[in-house]
Amino acid sequence: MPAIDVHDLVKRFGDKTVVDHVSMRVEQGEIVGFLGPNGSGKTTTIRLMCGLLTADGGGGEVLGYDLATDALRIKREVGYMTQRFSFYEDLTIAENLSFVARLYELKPAGEYVRRTLDDLGLTSRRNQLAGTLSGGWKQRLALAACIMHEPKLLLLDEPTAGVDSKARRDFWDEIHRLAADGLTVLVSTHYMDEAERCHRISYISYGKMLATGTVDEVVRDAGLTTFIVSGPRLETLAREIAKLPGVEQVAPFGATLHVVGSNAAALSASLRQLEEREGVRVAAGETSLEDVFIQFMADATDNMQ
Repeated sequence: MPAIDVHDLVKRFGDKTVVDHVSMRVEQGEIVGFLGPNGSGKTTTIRLMCGLLTADGGGGEVLGYDLATDALRIKREVGYMTQRFSFYEDLTIAENLSFVARLYELKPAGEYVRRTLDDLGLTSRRNQLAGTLSGGWKQRLALAACIMHEPKLLLLDEPTAGVDSKARRDFWDEIHRLAADGLTVLVSTHYMDEAERCHRISYISYGKMLATGTVDEVVRDAGLTTFIVSGPRLETLAREIAKLPGVEQVAPFGATLHVVGSNAAALSASLRQLEEREGVRVAAGETSLEDVFIQFMADATDNMQ
């Protein structure tokens, strides 16, 4: 039985459809990255899956429970980490966790708190006020609160926004440890390096699911060709290249330009002309997940317009 198996989910706010027939299947023990631009419907989709919102269309199951009739059961077995820090800043770490333990009626509450503090490396800071924590430690506290009741599914909504690289690395190490123990994780993110640490990814843009699969599969199926261009006066060269047939993206990467297009023949022909210039070099490149991300955004239509 998959952890998530939903189909054709629809959610409207007024006359705006923010989730437009979204389907997703996540197997138990998987880490699935949920990608998409701001306002694409990621958060709304996650809230539909954990029972916080009721769908206007579609349905399915989460952890074997029906979305329409078993929302309360889903909530008990899901850990949901929101974008914003949502704990009492004038309480200590231990006090916040104790409050959460009582909400879930965990007994003995003190033992759950002690074990969670130890598992997440928070014991030495148990008496520190939550409001004085750095971004990385706030993130760790939020994760601790989400997993204390031993959920089967973890839904993380941009959990590493605003924290440093070391904190992000530590966070992802913890996520993979939890997944190895059988926890299923769906995580929304804007960081391409984080998406590449997921088993699979799903890309949503303005309410519509555009792609799903492993990173390699999504990049392959996007059908993009990439070249690396180097030479003098890259700023001027970039403006010129952007006007050539077959060119859909031009982006500076250090001392080179990343040139991307979906028509390989037209792109190759256009760039071949540049090789005749002194100092200009054109080489085949590897299409990245970020290239695909940008292409999806360029091709999508904003559903709020």
